[in-house]
Amino acid sequence: MESRATSRAVRVAIIGVGNCASSFVQGLSYYTQRRTNAPLPGLMHQSIGGYEPKDIVISAAFDVHAGKVGRDLAEAIQSSPNNTLTFSDVPSWGVAVQRGETLDGIGPSLRNVIDESDLPPVDVAGILRATRTDVVVSYLPVGSQLASEYYAEQAMAARCAYVNCIPVFLASKPEWRKRFEERGLPIIGDDIKSQVGATIVHRVLSNLCRERGVTIDRTYQLNFGGNTDFLNMQTSERLVSKKISKTQSVASQLNGSIGPRDIHVGPSDYVPWLEDRKFAYIRIEGTGFGGAPINLELKLEVWDSPNSAGVVIDAVRCAKLALERGLAGAIQAPSSYFMKSPPIQVTDEEAREDLDRFIAGA
Repeated sequence: MESRATSRAVRVAIIGVGNCASSFVQGLSYYTQRRTNAPLPGLMHQSIGGYEPKDIVISAAFDVHAGKVGRDLAEAIQSSPNNTLTFSDVPSWGVAVQRGETLDGIGPSLRNVIDESDLPPVDVAGILRATRTDVVVSYLPVGSQLASEYYAEQAMAARCAYVNCIPVFLASKPEWRKRFEERGLPIIGDDIKSQVGATIVHRVLSNLCRERGVTIDRTYQLNFGGNTDFLNMQTSERLVSKKISKTQSVASQLNGSIGPRDIHVGPSDYVPWLEDRKFAYIRIEGTGFGGAPINLELKLEVWDSPNSAGVVIDAVRCAKLALERGLAGAIQAPSSYFMKSPPIQVTDEEAREDLDRFIAGA
């Protein structure tokens, strides 16, 4: 019988059936319906190690919302408070959303919009084993430290790879890397870096200045939107890890040339009518030739969740490759390219080259 690690399907369990999960699931349907030998728009990689998006199968899903638990995944992703763009019809998956553990997964700002299920939590590790899940993807809300640690434990108990899409630090923490290493399992993390999002744009502009001899004196990035992610981060305690992750990701490209007072990166407000649209304002003030000032301002508007989904489609395929190859602990190349807070920060050009070598098995 073929093992999970060598099966030609990538069996994925989703933790948290919110907007990001909706875009991920819609994307699988969208790209499966558009099978072609030509490159498809919106994907960074058509094939990774022979795996295409059509090879990704949702094996299980977990949530705590009464309006989602017990429903087919195709229905649950359309349930309120989800409010992202609908870009593809999703047929029934035959996968019912299971009642997960809450722990700290519902912050104070979300209590008024999430009706918590009164069903008892299921045996997560048992379901992961029974469904032959390869990769667990965490889409938990920002600030879910205890819940993140719980689901990482469940993934390890079921011998699954783990993709940590949120800014709770696991792959970037030595103690958690060691735990995955000891279990012989891979983790990719932390905090997904969207396809063309505020962080990657800010990093690229910062590198452009550095490579062209401009000293960056001050910079900010202000983000706001109308999804539950921004609502959740109205509670300042839950915003801490997100600000750290985004700030470190940008500051890592500046070679320590800027003090903490002169860099500000992070979510700034919640505007409900924007729904899943996100606005980002970036400003860079620098010094160029002869001390002449250079100021740059940019406005970026995206649908937040679709902007991350293609990156996760790549990340889960890389996690499957790592399983097949018997790799353990934090997988550096995909973590650096796909995540804001990997164990080691490098430039995006270096990360892309490292990722290409990883995919090729070099």
